[in-house]
Amino acid sequence: MTHAGEPHHDDLSERLNRLRAGVLGANDGIVSTAGLVVGVAGASADRTAILAAGVAGLVAGALSMAGGEYVSVSTQRDTERAALALEERELREMPDEEERELALLYQDKGLSPELAARVARELTDRDPLRAHAEAELGIDPDSLTSPWQAAWASLVSFALGALIPLVAIVLPPLAWRVWACAAAVLVGLVLTGVVSARLGSSPVWRAVRRNVVVGTLTMVVTYGVGLLFGVAVG
Repeated sequence: MTHAGEPHHDDLSERLNRLRAGVLGANDGIVSTAGLVVGVAGASADRTAILAAGVAGLVAGALSMAGGEYVSVSTQRDTERAALALEERELREMPDEEERELALLYQDKGLSPELAARVARELTDRDPLRAHAEAELGIDPDSLTSPWQAAWASLVSFALGALIPLVAIVLPPLAWRVWACAAAVLVGLVLTGVVSARLGSSPVWRAVRRNVVVGTLTMVVTYGVGLLFGVAVG
């Protein structure tokens, strides 16, 4: 019996893919851009220099994230296709052995030998590749991972995340820049932590704490480096 809202393999896999490409992209945009602009702010009070560094970091980071996701997911997709091709060949060359293997998989899940054999036979008669791919490989032949979807999700989410520290440090007066940026970044990291925890059905506090600690350490370290660099140059 299924229940509304209960996560199953297909929608859970799709949800985790969006979670990885989207929320992690936003986190990366927030943290890396915050570290960049706060570091520059520690070395220079020039608003134009901070803005230029932030925009450059946003563009470079978004493109890098998108390219990395595309390559990574494309490799995963190629692996899935190769596994499906191998499975299709085995089904064509030794169908009886494959059906017995499928029955054994269902026995391992707790079915009786008789019921497992009947389930394997009926599923194989209906759609052999789908039946074997899902049971043996955990792959849905009609729903392979999309590299373009992951790439666009990473690009957009990184850029949106990067805008938070960039806007927060450029708009306020000089005396408030770093503090305003830090506050905006912490709020953004709390929000992405909550969203990632909700989508992944994991503890909210753990995700929020992890995001805040990483973001705070990044800003503290880069601001300190910026101060040292500014003093050295001065």
